[in-house]
Amino acid sequence: MSLEEAARQLKMAGHDAQVAFDCVGLGEIERAVEHAVTLRAAADAAMVALSRALEDMTPEQAQAAGEEAITAMAEEA
Repeated sequence: MSLEEAARQLKMAGHDAQVAFDCVGLGEIERAVEHAVTLRAAADAAMVALSRALEDMTPEQAQAAGEEAITAMAEEA
């Protein structure tokens, strides 16, 4: 997995966290649980990608790949 994938997964986790939070406020607990599960899966996937990057990349490579990942995500939006 790439840093671009890690960034995507983190963004998805953040979105699911917000939706779960909103669902709690609306009393939709079952839906909140569903989004909490998906945010955890996305966070776990990001952690795998980030751990792999720590093992495989130099700090300079990680910086370049991170910048590319964020730029690519911004262009998609």
